Amino acid sequence: MTGDSDDLRGPGAARADYDVTVVGAGIVGLATARELRTRRPDLRVAVVDGADEVAGHQTGHNSGVIHAGVYYAPGSLKARLCVEGARRMYAYCAERGIPTERVGKLVVAVDASELPRLDELERRSRANGVTFERVGPERMREIEPHCTGVAALHSPNTGIVDFAAVARALADDVRAAGGDVLLGRAVTGVGRRGDLRVLQTPQGPIVTRGLVGCAGAWADRLAVADGGSPDPRIVPFRGAYLRLRPEATGLVRGLIYPVPNPDLPFLGVHLTRHVSGDVLLGPTALLVGARDAYGIGRVRRRDLGATLRWPGTWRLARRFWRTGIAELATAVSRRAFVASAARYVPELTVEDVTDGWAGIRAQAVSRDGRLVDDFVFDERPGALHVRNAPSPAATSALAIAALVADRAGEVLELRGAAGAARGPGGR
Repeated sequence: MTGDSDDLRGPGAARADYDVTVVGAGIVGLATARELRTRRPDLRVAVVDGADEVAGHQTGHNSGVIHAGVYYAPGSLKARLCVEGARRMYAYCAERGIPTERVGKLVVAVDASELPRLDELERRSRANGVTFERVGPERMREIEPHCTGVAALHSPNTGIVDFAAVARALADDVRAAGGDVLLGRAVTGVGRRGDLRVLQTPQGPIVTRGLVGCAGAWADRLAVADGGSPDPRIVPFRGAYLRLRPEATGLVRGLIYPVPNPDLPFLGVHLTRHVSGDVLLGPTALLVGARDAYGIGRVRRRDLGATLRWPGTWRLARRFWRTGIAELATAVSRRAFVASAARYVPELTVEDVTDGWAGIRAQAVSRDGRLVDDFVFDERPGALHVRNAPSPAATSALAIAALVADRAGEVLELRGAAGAARGPGGR
């Protein structure tokens, strides 16, 4: 399936189908392809994914929150790219007519023991340039009449959107700009042909000058196939949601979150209004046996083996075994699940909820058992791999894309003008 166009070095050189191939048709991969094509209309760009539709995994299985940047350590990539990404996301959705709602978020301290952590979130919010208000119980009830606690941070610019709809719009942008979105083509290996990369797929090879890996739950596997380090390893955590019954949705106006544990990158069970009108409770954070375990019983031998053989998994388990037991109890008991949310909305009962959906958090875990709590990029000549991009990656997608595009000239070695001929799947 190789094309007939010259690569960037001119006639007589090895031939490439594309100048840049992005692996992963989630929101980050599509935003990256769009940004590259926008900056360099001469580039032959493709997005390749094994799923039959865009946003098939993390992008299409989340609560749809546009985060403001409250949580993230000042100076981190998450802090910088979330704040900038939220600004870009609101602007892009307005331009494309995709509905967003700035419903606001309360991060609630239910008792005095949580106030020091709330103070730290206030410090981070201020350092990150996030608009917020520190509120007491009376103001809290004005914002969320059914919520209780001793204090909270109110983030008025936190909003909601359908990230799958954003991804579909980005895919349309890529196609309209002359790029290709090749679905149902899983990349099973990465080879080399001189300084070109050969992506193996069941439909045949794709030869590319530059490679950008945005493979989400499979990011480590793609990077290793391309000669990268096995550290960090992606370990899948299943996040399940419950949904409030229609007659109970009035209990929540916007978003109600706990004060998170600073030792963990998970935010805990929270209450989230969705653009569909649903109100979600969740998610849980349960280590599972498949990177696409949207059903709790799904186990894939390769995925489970990769998790169990990784030394970091066992070091993580020894460190957080109590947290793991609590998460398991929440995952298997609806009563325990609802009780976690009822700390913030005491009127909430088991009778108020029904089944929701589940997503997978592709969490990078280092060999020493550390949960990697920032975005991680792995660069080498001709390739850039996004190795860790959990929440707030969807919020940050357009800013991540800009960062990748900033690095493209040097890392992907895009030095000259691209050929005019189309690669496989071109029109």
